[in-house]
Amino acid sequence: MNNRMIQFVIGKILLVEAALLLLPMLVALFYREQVIPFLIPAVLLTGLGLLLSLRTPEQTGLFARDGLAIVALAWIFMSLFGALPFYLSGSMHSYVDCIFETVSGFTTTGASILPEVESLGRAILFWRSFTHWVGGMGVLVFAIAILPMSDGHGMHLLRAEVPGPTVGKLVSRMSDTAKILYGIYLVMTLVEIVLLVLGGMSLFDACIHAFGTAGTGGFSDRNLSVGAYQNPYFDIVIGVFMILFGINFSLYYYLLVGRAREVFRSEELWTYLGIVGASVLAITVDIAPIYHSVGTSLRHAFFQVSSIITTTGYATVNFDTWPSFSKAILVALMFVGACAGSTGGGIKVSRVVILVKTSISDMRRMLHPNAVSTVRFEGKPICDKQIRGVHTFLTVYLIIFIGSILLLSLEGADLITTFTAVAACINNIGPGLGAVGPQGNFAAFSPLGKLLLSFDMLVGRLEIFPMVLLFAPSIWKIRPRIKFRQRPNL
Repeated sequence: MNNRMIQFVIGKILLVEAALLLLPMLVALFYREQVIPFLIPAVLLTGLGLLLSLRTPEQTGLFARDGLAIVALAWIFMSLFGALPFYLSGSMHSYVDCIFETVSGFTTTGASILPEVESLGRAILFWRSFTHWVGGMGVLVFAIAILPMSDGHGMHLLRAEVPGPTVGKLVSRMSDTAKILYGIYLVMTLVEIVLLVLGGMSLFDACIHAFGTAGTGGFSDRNLSVGAYQNPYFDIVIGVFMILFGINFSLYYYLLVGRAREVFRSEELWTYLGIVGASVLAITVDIAPIYHSVGTSLRHAFFQVSSIITTTGYATVNFDTWPSFSKAILVALMFVGACAGSTGGGIKVSRVVILVKTSISDMRRMLHPNAVSTVRFEGKPICDKQIRGVHTFLTVYLIIFIGSILLLSLEGADLITTFTAVAACINNIGPGLGAVGPQGNFAAFSPLGKLLLSFDMLVGRLEIFPMVLLFAPSIWKIRPRIKFRQRPNL
């Protein structure tokens, strides 16, 4: 373990967060609000960041476990410092509540302890939603794009942070890959902002909801979320962009470079769109008697399916009042999630497809023990290592999920609230059902319960292993330096 290099990289990340705080400071100045709640954390981050990264380590090599540790620690420290503006501004009186809200923002979960948000200052609301945008593509990806870092170092960080079973380069240099991803991300966000403004939404509100859509987070500056606008145009625009941000960003790059054939051959993409289409159709039929209009039912079904499968968490209606069949579909979509390499959470469509295919293959072997079958995904055979990785992910995921439900059940909430609260946090969705539904919040949980759910949010966003392995003693063992004996001159 290269502890000095880990400190160096984390120091750079803290400097990045200090720079990001300049944006809400500018918003505070524009709306004549307090700047101190953002200035103090920015100064602290700058001082600590410089202290950790001022001197470049002699040994700059990073290994896989170093990348895992850096990603987990960076997200923890960013959340701890990112919570300070909420606490210093008086928006929340408990620092644990501030941590919960900040973790929910950076992990793009969208779960909140606030009973109402419209009384908050504009700068705090901006920071609250901007954390979605930063965390959506990944702060380490952003750091790789702007900081000088070797490809070997960047690859370990990218693999540990980007959601999905596999991560690769789009181009030869890892830093260029990160720049391409963030460039696409930025352009799509700006396009959504323009479309929302053209529809009549204010620029500030458009930025807030575009940040939430792009990061598939779900924080809004309205108590009733997107439903407060009562405008079908906004429902359609935000709904479509939620679907778009739930698609693997590599496919957008392939479109840009003229490799459209690879996009249309993507098995994960068509499965994702198929799940969306089937879910929308089923829910539309189920809720049609409630709204007495097929068009209205279709719009609400499309928006909520888009919101839940991409783990965004926006709402136009209180779907907790829908029939049990529709709610069951939405709960199932919480676990499926979006595509790998997107800003969405959940298990991911690619893993679901691989699990289904391997299960079918194993059952065929039971019937035909001597038959040779190969599991293929995206037109390529899947090796045993990848299959084991998916199975390991699901096993650890279920252990943490069940353990969290058992611990949270000690709070005394009903089973639906407890189950969907954990599901909403570990899958980075936001609202659940019951007391944590679209019209509720997470304020009723104890400080320990909120810290547990904050851990679940980090586990879900970082694909489990960086957070879990952080507690493994072996990861902190210092790798001995290898000294080479100099050959004598002959």
